[in-house]
Amino acid sequence: MEEFVQVSTTVERREDGARIAGALVEERLAACVQVVGPISSTYRWQGVVERSEEWLLLVKTKRDLYGMVEEVICGLHPYEVPEVIAVPLILGSSDYLGWMRAELLDE
Repeated sequence: MEEFVQVSTTVERREDGARIAGALVEERLAACVQVVGPISSTYRWQGVVERSEEWLLLVKTKRDLYGMVEEVICGLHPYEVPEVIAVPLILGSSDYLGWMRAELLDE
């Protein structure tokens, strides 16, 4: 099951999330991208604790597409240092994972 990962990133504006999501799905680098929010984030940036409202993107993809997913996210992302992290999907319904497999670029 570890052929699939969920990549996450956050953006300040919903429109930025929609633009990234659209590019990833159109290029078949993601089977699905959910834009969730707004969420509240607390983090340290350049020595100062910041609090901001953000939108969370949950990108469903294959592990071997991660490099291209990261490249697209970073290319379209407005942040200087965007969060781009991935976690393996260790379990999932066979129907859903089969659908993902069919929708993603075959590397």
